[in-house]
Amino acid sequence: MIVLVANLGSTSFKYKLFDMPSEKVLGTGAADRIGQGRSSWSVEVAGKGEKGETDLADHAAAIELHLEKLLKLGAIAKITDVQAVGFKAVHGGPISGAVKVDEKVLAVMEQFSDVAPQHNPPYIAAMRAFMKKLPGVPQVAAFETAFHQTIPLARQVYGIPREWTKDLGIRRYGFHGASHRYIAVRMKEIAPNLRKVISSHLGGSCSICAIEDGKSVANSFGMTAQSGTFHASRVGDFDAFALLKLLKAGLSLDTIWHKLGKEGGLKGLSGVSADMRDVEQAAAVGNADAKLALDAFVESCRHYVGAYLAILNGADALVFTGGVGQYGKAIRAAICANLDFAGVVLDPVKSQAANGSAETRVDAAGSRTQIWVIPTNEELIVSRQTVAALSGTK
Repeated sequence: MIVLVANLGSTSFKYKLFDMPSEKVLGTGAADRIGQGRSSWSVEVAGKGEKGETDLADHAAAIELHLEKLLKLGAIAKITDVQAVGFKAVHGGPISGAVKVDEKVLAVMEQFSDVAPQHNPPYIAAMRAFMKKLPGVPQVAAFETAFHQTIPLARQVYGIPREWTKDLGIRRYGFHGASHRYIAVRMKEIAPNLRKVISSHLGGSCSICAIEDGKSVANSFGMTAQSGTFHASRVGDFDAFALLKLLKAGLSLDTIWHKLGKEGGLKGLSGVSADMRDVEQAAAVGNADAKLALDAFVESCRHYVGAYLAILNGADALVFTGGVGQYGKAIRAAICANLDFAGVVLDPVKSQAANGSAETRVDAAGSRTQIWVIPTNEELIVSRQTVAALSGTK
């Protein structure tokens, strides 16, 4: 079965094309700045690639372009060779797991668009675009919340009136499920005897996950993907009652939501950029706001790592993944600092030498906790989930 796995953002489209069950990657591609004028795009098939810039008005245009390029480069002989489309979907509220996309699923995703404004709308648009371009080809939404269904109820609920949880679905859901699931699976393959793993997915969007015996038992995300640790431009944890102060200051709710979701996190606190590399560079030349943003980012990560060391009663492994987790050597060192009391000791030489694109163990000799840098593979997980959902073996 040839499966196209799509990973979307509000202005981006990334994908991998898999031949299942061999899991061979037939092609990859990406496009950014969709709907913003000039978009950059790239496609790679069997070592051959094309890239360029063009005006992609919406996700449907991006999908059209990439399917044409996959045909041209020989990844597929005809459009109908694509037998399924899998989505790393974000928020389905009461719907979880990997489910076949239909109007009911789309309607529920629409209902939860208000708490996943940067994710659900582009996914809904892309699902409808694929329905038009590939009519009859099944689509599967693999919701990020699925991996976190094993979290104990006491770690899912907020201290709110019970009817809000029961009637409105307001609770901690957890996200980045595909990435954390991959780390859980991969760590079992690398070291089957390690039962307790803390997975740190750090990138533009960040989360920490406690994993025990391959199952999620805690995740830093809450009701929405705006919560938890600092993010590139999303606020992370934030006191809901601070909204009263902002409203009284004359800001509208729309303005507040925009600033918390688009101008918060590293970007908001540093005043420099949402890109960790830019913030680190600014801090290195004496920008105090950038330095504070880095310190606060590290503190938010350490907060959850420490909490999950408590939940797990120590960890057998601490894993760093995502762009910042894999390549942010200074961030890794700062997060691991002074955790020797819990048996977590980073080897600075090994960590500095790790190139980020390969699996590398970076703990010091004598560390009770293994420390790993592992590139995640969310698309592979979604491809497996898509095949399982369509074959009825999930």
